[in-house]
Amino acid sequence: MQKIVLLTAATLLPLISIAASNTPVQSERELRNECSYEISGVRECLQQKQQASDAELKRAEEKVRSALAQWDEDAKYIKLAESRLAASKKAFVKYRDEQCAFHSSLGGGAIGNALEMQRLACVAELNNRRAKQLQDAVSDLPLK
Repeated sequence: MQKIVLLTAATLLPLISIAASNTPVQSERELRNECSYEISGVRECLQQKQQASDAELKRAEEKVRSALAQWDEDAKYIKLAESRLAASKKAFVKYRDEQCAFHSSLGGGAIGNALEMQRLACVAELNNRRAKQLQDAVSDLPLK
C-alpha cells in the first residue's frame, strides 16, 4: 500500500511544476491603469510589461515542449502535438500583431505615443493569455 502511495506522489510531482496558476490575466486596460501611477512614465512601464510578457510566454512554451517530451504517449502523437504547437505559435503571433494593430487604430487621431501605449498593453495582455492557455493545455498530461 505504501508503494502505491509513493508511486502516485512521485507521478504527480512533475504535474505540480506545470500546473496552471489560478492568477487571473490582467486586461490591457488594467495594465494601462496600473502603469498610469508610474512616475517613470506610462510608456516605459508598458514596455516593461510587454517585455515581461514576452519572457513569460517563452517560459510557457518551453514548459509545454518539456511536458511533451515527458508525455507518456506514443512518439507519433508527441510529434504531432509538437508540430501543431509550432503552427499554433506562428498563428498566434500573426493574430496578436494584427489584433493589436487593430486595437491601436481605435485610438483614432491620438498622438503616436498614445497609440503605441495601447499596442504595448494589447501585446502584453495577449502574451499573458497565451502563456496561461499553454500552461492549462498541458497541466494534466500524464507524464513518464
